[in-house]
Amino acid sequence: METLLNACASWSSTLRLDAVPGDVRAIARTCLIDTVGVALAGASTDVGRETAAFAASTYGVGGATLFASAKTLQAPGAAFANAVCAHALDFDDNCYAGVVHGSAVIVPAALAVCQAVGASGERLLTAIIAGAETEYAIGQAFTLSLYERGWFNSAFLGPLGASAAACRVLNLDSRATANALGLAMATAGGSKACFGTDGKALLVGRAAEWGVTAALLAAQGLTGPTDALEGRRGVAELTNGGLLERHAVEQIGKRWYLRDPGIDIKPAPVCLSSHAAIDAAQQIISEHTIEHFAIQSIICDVPELVRGNLKYHDPQTPQEKQFSIQFAVACSIKFGRIRLDHLALSPDAETELQSLMRRVQMVTTDRWLDLSLRERAPEGAFVSIRTFDGSEYTHLACRSKGVAALPLSVSEVDAKFVACGLRSKSEGVVSSLLSYLRRIEQMPDLRFLPT
Repeated sequence: METLLNACASWSSTLRLDAVPGDVRAIARTCLIDTVGVALAGASTDVGRETAAFAASTYGVGGATLFASAKTLQAPGAAFANAVCAHALDFDDNCYAGVVHGSAVIVPAALAVCQAVGASGERLLTAIIAGAETEYAIGQAFTLSLYERGWFNSAFLGPLGASAAACRVLNLDSRATANALGLAMATAGGSKACFGTDGKALLVGRAAEWGVTAALLAAQGLTGPTDALEGRRGVAELTNGGLLERHAVEQIGKRWYLRDPGIDIKPAPVCLSSHAAIDAAQQIISEHTIEHFAIQSIICDVPELVRGNLKYHDPQTPQEKQFSIQFAVACSIKFGRIRLDHLALSPDAETELQSLMRRVQMVTTDRWLDLSLRERAPEGAFVSIRTFDGSEYTHLACRSKGVAALPLSVSEVDAKFVACGLRSKSEGVVSSLLSYLRRIEQMPDLRFLPT
């Protein structure tokens, strides 16, 4: 029987952009734009700057641009540093097929290799789609089980997406692509212990770097274990109790995972697990015209998956705030929406916000034993707000604004890009880059990216 990595390689190595439905191409273009935007914002963070400096001192000079500096590096180094920037603020997209931040790994990897070899925008978009569909198909095959066991799937599965994308840029054949995927999968790892620390972004960076490296090594004829998924002592056996649903991979090229389950674009720079609670609280506040000082308590009843991710009840750092339902709900109520600046407030504003945060409680009740509810609302939230006058209001948000079923508009995606880009680039550069990315298929040579 053909191995799953060989099946993915056979499909991805021959993918042509004209074979991809127009709506799927549009989704991939949005992933590109959103990822570059959040990477420009991440370039202004400490972890983004320090990683760029490390990469510049470690990797050789080449043709791939670093978002956090004016330097250019060889593809693995640029992929590493830019992927760290893309995930530094946890503002990048998400896919429920695998429960991964896919684009933060795939886009920097594909872009770095394209720049290194002078490839076109059409080849970049093709590579992004090849990498995304490969990673998401295999993520779907692992089911939610892998994530629930504590693996950080963006780091675990990311090298697959990065290597498939890089192989497509390099026009590697099916055999070489399968070897690259085998090398990428053989190193699978990364635990959710990194949440709330710089380690989370760094693991995403390493996933991009290793995916590119695996492709470059396979291009030189080196081999990898093409049965790394389902083989004896393979990744599924060692990490997921042997659970691996083959049909998810056998659907590659027939079911487009970029469309179904689709991509979630974040409107707020906090963990996606908190977004439904934000929306539910906002709905109550808006519908009943409640001021924050009138609130006595806020109860967020969420699935166990959400409670496990949002582990910081009294966050002290910007990273911890991104994994705190107390911060997310309180900040959205007080300010109307969460902006990047809210992750580092002034002492006075922080004191006021903490007063409201102390009124937010997170619980998981028996209602989440209902499998049909968990399927409808995998990161949903029942939010109950009680006011000091004794009134109580409750709202269920199954999914949040920005998820595939409730997508951001083109203008909202562009506005997010501009807001992110202005954190590290001038208005002129940001505007030019956005226009360039909107016309990416028409660009003949990505070495001239306007950054």
